[in-house]
Amino acid sequence: MRLIQCDYQGQVRAALVESEQQVRLLDCDTYTLANRAINAGQSLSDSVTAALTDTRLDYQALVDDKHLLPPLTHSDPAHCLVTGTGLTHLGSADTRSAMHAKAQAAEEDLTDSMRMFKLGVEGGKPNAGEIGAQPEWFYKGDGQCVVAPEAAIPSPAFAQDAGEEPELAGLYVIGKDGLPWRVGYALGNEFSDHVTERFNYLWLAHSKLRACSFGPELLIGELPAHLEGSSSIQRNGESVWEKPFLTGEANMAHSLANLEYHHFKYPGFRRPGDIHVHFFGTATLSFADNINVREGDRFEIHINEFGRALRNPLQVEADAPAVTVQSL
Repeated sequence: MRLIQCDYQGQVRAALVESEQQVRLLDCDTYTLANRAINAGQSLSDSVTAALTDTRLDYQALVDDKHLLPPLTHSDPAHCLVTGTGLTHLGSADTRSAMHAKAQAAEEDLTDSMRMFKLGVEGGKPNAGEIGAQPEWFYKGDGQCVVAPEAAIPSPAFAQDAGEEPELAGLYVIGKDGLPWRVGYALGNEFSDHVTERFNYLWLAHSKLRACSFGPELLIGELPAHLEGSSSIQRNGESVWEKPFLTGEANMAHSLANLEYHHFKYPGFRRPGDIHVHFFGTATLSFADNINVREGDRFEIHINEFGRALRNPLQVEADAPAVTVQSL
């Protein structure tokens, strides 16, 4: 079962994807739907069934008219936290072999990144009831950094790079009792400044404070262990770069449960009523192939199990005056 959200007559409404051509409107948005399920002690799929209306909409028209929204939103962007974990994916077989070979080097010769990756390989998938290795973690922003599917992803004028990161994102609602509930999964473009990060790893935090996008569809239920997708950059109607990527737990050094534990173990991330968008990482980047993106290029990320592709053109923002702090 997959859902979208759209702007329907000025209201945020969820809709069930019935086919590539048609969606069926629900009587509320996804956030309200999730809270209904939590409060009623029922599954989200049961809540979807109960919320269905008789109104059906043309899916392509929603795309063409730019009425698609992220599949989970909060009415107050400050109550949506966007975060992620890195160095979580094993990558292709060749990359994996190279990583494992490097991981056999003397401990004192390992970079911080390789040491973190090695921790995940050795302890990122603990047995039930055990706590696994802590992953790399980063903060992207609140709901203001989220861009709707099909909308332009802005890159600030001061950025050194504007690169896509094709990932899965977990979408969560925090219940009234402070417990996190996973609503489902979505395709994500985590979008980062890789030149800034490469200059000095201590600038990773700066490189992640960028816009992002996820959707258009929300996958409800269990996530397949093995997922194969494609990531591409379209320029003037032609593909200038395209590459397959693997995700899902079978292709990761960490289990999803371990990544979720190390995020939600912090009380500040269990504030009742909040929503969380958490990116799970990737092993495939156009930046690694020396691709330089341009304004107007369109990122496209697709996995069959998630329905329609996540598409966003790149927009480079104009220079802005330097921010100065005023004294009171």
